[in-house]
Amino acid sequence: MTTVPHPASGPTTRSTPSRNRWQQVLLSCGLVSSVLWPLTAETLAALLYDDYDSRSQTVSELSAIGAPTRALLTVEGALYCALLVAFGIGVWRAAMGNRPLRVTGALLFTYGAMGPLWYPFPISARADIVPNTPMGLTDVMHIVLGAADTVLMLSMLGFGAMALGRRFRVYSLLTLATVVGFGALTFGSIPQVAAGEPTPWLGVIERIYLGAFLLWVAVLSVALLRSSTSQGPMRGGDGDDG
Repeated sequence: MTTVPHPASGPTTRSTPSRNRWQQVLLSCGLVSSVLWPLTAETLAALLYDDYDSRSQTVSELSAIGAPTRALLTVEGALYCALLVAFGIGVWRAAMGNRPLRVTGALLFTYGAMGPLWYPFPISARADIVPNTPMGLTDVMHIVLGAADTVLMLSMLGFGAMALGRRFRVYSLLTLATVVGFGALTFGSIPQVAAGEPTPWLGVIERIYLGAFLLWVAVLSVALLRSSTSQGPMRGGDGDDG
């Protein structure tokens, strides 16, 4: 008699762990991106930019025209964007039937993919700004891209709030409120920056706004990694999982 191999012994079962490992790698990219970006930016600022004051200057000024950190921050920014694109793919794949989570993944992918649009539009160094003159094209486009990124952030936080349960929803809404409040203060200081005027504490305010979002991405990454490891369902709703 001829013995027919059972289908479960074929390559499908051997490939499943590999797929799970790749999924965990993709989901880990969110956590890595949130640690890499601020650590690299602040370290480079401390080592290479003696005149930079993180309390009163924006993060964008680290990559301003003529800034000593511009070249390295451009490389680091490309890596950060690639990590976010990978994380967005991981979130999309993890979502399955969870529509808010799938939209969140698509928005993360878009946010990361938009990164190269910033490269042609660095802002002017504050020391080079001539008072009472119109902003140049690069400065205007930098502000436009900043506004577009903020809209994407808020959209991610909104859809993410519906994706993983009550605790994560509350946390996401608190993060959204932080981004709205401190983001408004940041954008409200644009006229002072454009005029080359001092902006005490603007650097702190902007870092709270950006840091809240980076932390949210890291928390989402960890939450999805835990669910992926336990192979629990990715679902929204009013459950207490989070």
